[in-house]
Amino acid sequence: MHITEAIILAGGEGTRLKNAVPDLPKCMAPVNARPFISFVIDYLLSQKIERFIFALGKGHQIITQYLNTQYATLDRHCVIENEPLGTGGAIRLACRETTADSVLVVNGDSLFKIDVSNLSILHKASAADCSIALKPMANTGRYGKVKMNAEGKIESFEEKKNTESGLVNGGVYILNVPEFLKLPFAGNFSFEKEFLESGNHRISGLVQDEYFIDIGTPEDFEKVQLELRHPTLP
Repeated sequence: MHITEAIILAGGEGTRLKNAVPDLPKCMAPVNARPFISFVIDYLLSQKIERFIFALGKGHQIITQYLNTQYATLDRHCVIENEPLGTGGAIRLACRETTADSVLVVNGDSLFKIDVSNLSILHKASAADCSIALKPMANTGRYGKVKMNAEGKIESFEEKKNTESGLVNGGVYILNVPEFLKLPFAGNFSFEKEFLESGNHRISGLVQDEYFIDIGTPEDFEKVQLELRHPTLP
């Protein structure tokens, strides 16, 4: 199974980055004179993604204008939240624009350079409702810890209180679209809390110790300026 479509969640406002980027959506924060989302798009293109669905919210005009200018030939569709829908509602809205049964879902304000084909293989083999790319970290406190059994099934998600090493949710998913759209969710809901952590679905995990950055804090926003100095790095 080759994944050809991706949803990019790009509705975040970047509250903690207001001093650095006061008038921009978080994914448009400048990294070495380029909006951060460009690194996400270029990575997905390198993974042979052919069609993009951008889930947008406040400030969507800034993002669409950038895409029209810098990615004019990209096969893309934008869905816009007229009111906050949470991560779950945004994904659900975007899923209605997909053409494939399985779609890659990523965040526009983080970059996890996994091998999408490996996650796709796991997703198909496990017949999962959703498959998650997991990142090993020395300190899981900011993200919370994910527990997985020997068969690759996610057993639990722990709150963001641990400071020990372990696996964290890297925010990259392959989602079974028809099964997700059958669920009785409506309006604003959390994909993480109400879907992934509910215990009602088949969730698989794959560990990939690849480059990961989340620009959600000023410290990581400074860090990414050094780490992504060129589109091919790291």
